[in-house]
Amino acid sequence: MNLKRFYGMTLATALSVSMLAGCSGNNANNEAAATTAPAAGNAANASAEPSQEPVTLKWALWDWEATAYYKPLIDAYKAAHPNVTIEYVDLGSTDYMTMLSTQLSGGADLDVLTIKDIPGYSNLVKQNHLEPLKSYMSANSIDPSVYGGTVEQIEVNDEVYALPFRSDFWVVYYNKALFDKAGVEYPSNDMTFDQYDELARKMTSGSGSEKVYGAHYHTWRSAVQLFGILDGKNTVVGGNYDFLKPTYERILKEQEDGIVMDYATLKTSSTHYSGVFYNNSVAMMNMGSWFIATQIEKVKSGESQSTEWGIVKYPHPDGVEAGTTLGTITSLAVNQKSKHKEAALDFMNFVTGEEGAKVIASTGTIPAIKNDEVINSITSIDGFPTDENSKAALNTVQTYLEMPMHEKSADIEVILNEAHDNIMTKNATIDEGLKDMNKRVGELLNN
Repeated sequence: MNLKRFYGMTLATALSVSMLAGCSGNNANNEAAATTAPAAGNAANASAEPSQEPVTLKWALWDWEATAYYKPLIDAYKAAHPNVTIEYVDLGSTDYMTMLSTQLSGGADLDVLTIKDIPGYSNLVKQNHLEPLKSYMSANSIDPSVYGGTVEQIEVNDEVYALPFRSDFWVVYYNKALFDKAGVEYPSNDMTFDQYDELARKMTSGSGSEKVYGAHYHTWRSAVQLFGILDGKNTVVGGNYDFLKPTYERILKEQEDGIVMDYATLKTSSTHYSGVFYNNSVAMMNMGSWFIATQIEKVKSGESQSTEWGIVKYPHPDGVEAGTTLGTITSLAVNQKSKHKEAALDFMNFVTGEEGAKVIASTGTIPAIKNDEVINSITSIDGFPTDENSKAALNTVQTYLEMPMHEKSADIEVILNEAHDNIMTKNATIDEGLKDMNKRVGELLNN
């Protein structure tokens, strides 16, 4: 198991993972063309030139209606491979990886699998659901270096079971109109935690339905806990979480002072982070780069009232270089029991390759493969902020995985989520919550 961190990364090597909350219903009836193959076989023997016989692939994914790039990817593939039909199977974003595991364990007829996070990926590998890819990559001249080191990060016992097609990292979104109204300078691409806190306090105003919060933290643990690993000294799979105390103290103080929305209220009301940004309720919001495409689309449709907006680099600890951030990867894999394995591998190769990267970038979403053409494609999209700061925000220098590859990452994730929830709802003090993390994760790692 490789347990490495990323260093010296630019946009071209940024990572990706988690997506929009909310889900659409399952739909396996939407059809589009893809590619085909002779018969199911081992990836090592998969042909670089698939058969032209008709074949139907089932693609497991989430949030079909809310995701901009699914249909363009299928359409682009259809143009070159009219003999294959692709049916999407939307498992919804809530507990997606659990649903996918359950479906595969039950023998579901799925071919192409979207991998949402590292813990879920680790589980599927352990459950032997994913097709090994190294032999296929070799036979089809797939160079892992084009993914900027992400493939090496998800190796398990010197084998790879998925290829990245999206690579997201965290930035700060801000509402220009609210800053203009307050007469406060926009956030910069070089903010320390203290400066971010100070700016959030300046931008908090009003009360009741007219209140503007200076910042916003969604209910994911990553929106809070991962500030603590940006100095490169700690990891969320290490077993000791005392380093998170200053982070929790800062954010709970912001909550107590009314600088950010109350966590318990957000949790019980299932408030989505996009809604508070759309309705001009927050001046700044830390969130992943995946939200860029959605914000652009919602401004055009009129759903987002935050029409004047921008992005800047993530806030960083003192002494840490600006552009240090957090990231996740979203990958594609092939069901080891797929009846159309060669066709599924070919479609995976398209989506995760340079052609797929161009399609993904054209929707304003950041793909795993990035070059100048891809970056220019993203920043030139109608609706992307035109200011130089927003464009510069796409350049990162160092990105840490939200959840590093670890054989027990799924179990660690559960413990961290539970403890985070208890701390943020004040069902436990910070010290009690951290003690709980240390004890339970320590026991897990020692077993």
